[in-house]
Amino acid sequence: MSLFPSSLPSGKKDTRTVGRGSQPIFLILFTLLMTAGIEIRLAYLQIVEGPKLRQRAEANRVRTISKQPERGNIFDRNGKLLASTRYPHSVYLWPMAHTKPSWSIVGPRLEKILHIPQEEMQKKLDEAGANSSSLVRIARDLSEAEITVLKEYKNELPEVEINTEAVRYYPQGKGIAHVLGYTRELTPEQLKQKKAEGYRLGDVIGQMGIEKAYEAKLRGEWGGQQVEVDGAGRPIRVLGEKEAKSGKDLHLTIDLDVQKAAEKALGKTQGAIVAIDPNNGAVLAMVSYPTFDPNIFSKQKLSQQDWESIQGKNHPLVNRALSAFPPASTYKIVTTTAGLESGEFSPGTVLQTFGSLTIGGVTFGEWNHAGFGPLGFPRAMAMSSDTFFYQVGRKVGGPTLIKWSRKYGFGQKTGIEFTSEESKGLVPDETWKQKAWKMPWTIGDTINMSIGQGALQVTPLQSAIMFSVPANGGYRVQPHLLKDNERAKSWRESLSMKQTTINVLRDGLRKVVTEGTGKSLNVPSIAPASGKSGTAEAGTGRPNHTWFGAYAPTNHPEIVVVAFGENSGDHGGTVCGPMVLQVLEAYFQHKYPSKYAPAQSKDSPNKAQNSTSSIGD
Repeated sequence: MSLFPSSLPSGKKDTRTVGRGSQPIFLILFTLLMTAGIEIRLAYLQIVEGPKLRQRAEANRVRTISKQPERGNIFDRNGKLLASTRYPHSVYLWPMAHTKPSWSIVGPRLEKILHIPQEEMQKKLDEAGANSSSLVRIARDLSEAEITVLKEYKNELPEVEINTEAVRYYPQGKGIAHVLGYTRELTPEQLKQKKAEGYRLGDVIGQMGIEKAYEAKLRGEWGGQQVEVDGAGRPIRVLGEKEAKSGKDLHLTIDLDVQKAAEKALGKTQGAIVAIDPNNGAVLAMVSYPTFDPNIFSKQKLSQQDWESIQGKNHPLVNRALSAFPPASTYKIVTTTAGLESGEFSPGTVLQTFGSLTIGGVTFGEWNHAGFGPLGFPRAMAMSSDTFFYQVGRKVGGPTLIKWSRKYGFGQKTGIEFTSEESKGLVPDETWKQKAWKMPWTIGDTINMSIGQGALQVTPLQSAIMFSVPANGGYRVQPHLLKDNERAKSWRESLSMKQTTINVLRDGLRKVVTEGTGKSLNVPSIAPASGKSGTAEAGTGRPNHTWFGAYAPTNHPEIVVVAFGENSGDHGGTVCGPMVLQVLEAYFQHKYPSKYAPAQSKDSPNKAQNSTSSIGD
């Protein structure tokens, strides 16, 4: 019997033929639809997505290996190295190679080896972009142990590369930190601002000092290679290459020997020392304490100890040479100038001094509480008599003192390269007092200003410029740090002072050293010097600020040195005078070794006599 009968019972229709006829039609329709879909998709990929896909394919085939430029070196005026480059090992990743599956293996492994959170590394890859064909640095300054472990796990860490990297190095350490500044990786905000200038993720940039001021000269230009790779990421051939262009070397006006002497002289005294050439404004030394080690900013990540060293309560990142304080009796240079140039006093004027003077109902005392008898301008400068200069200030008036303060450069930036770090200081006037205190200017304000007290604020650098005026014969100079800055070298502005005024200033400043508050500088170990001390009140319950400024040789000055002690107590002549002496000794004994012998020891009778004969002011 057949399993499939050839006939059906009567009355039943055979539907098998109908079913067999409908199947080909369905298959044809399905095939047409699928073909149309594929063709539409292909058209979309070719026409709409084609350029993007071709670019992505090219990126998978061609990789860019960037070559970092070497930052320009920095030297002192004699060619001694101040900043250079070292080459530690760094870890780089290809963003496009680390998809989620591969990163789930690579990320934890790197986190364990490098002690960097996986999220932090992922953030850098995300910032670069998944399709980036450039390497991204995720770790810097690898230890030998880290390098060894990474090499051992090389097969498990595909697309992880170890390359050397140019990193800033400061061989002088803390001693010149406030002049040089430091470099640090761009912050996200800085990257947004600087992207148009060619900066990229991971670039370093000057953040302070010379590094910031001359960033454009020092940074150089990136180079790199375009390399064709196979499917495994192995290089096949170099398609193109551009050499990295090193930054320009800079030669500063700084004299490293003078700088080191200033650093040693200031020691642990909070404050600053500035030395300049009074004839052209070249800065020979600039020291500020507390200070910091700029090398710590070249690390991948600052340690807790590093943070504490730069975030201390005494603000070590602040350059006190460019910060403003009351100038105290050093300001009597300006008061003398105002008195003589106004015509209210003659070079031969003699005034009686007193234990105190009552002016406008207020009593203003003399620093020695007794007075010095009758004095002329030079002797008043030597003794630093307050009551003498009260009388000068009262006679010439506040507006004249204010005018000459500004002519000397107070209340404005000096023009040195550190514009963002420099304080303008303050020359108070009627407008300022009304705005700040809602009070009118009084005779008491003028009296206080005449001896450098009150609201008057001056930086140590501005003070050095003030001392340069009598030193160079009546010119205000612009300080500068770049040795080949010809414009700054030749820039001098005459204050149009009478020669008689300059002569009185020079006579008085010389007498300060020979018979007044600066006798500690009257020694054979330096050229004949002239100078002025200052002791400023710092507020109730706080130690005084101290000052001393000097220039030498007296007849043909080559150097001005100003020392400042913040809340150092005592007097300018006793605290800062010896600091200035040490710097001058370093300068003259180095430049004229056969003419100026080293100073006698502190136990020497002559040295002891000179250093203890200074008086207060």
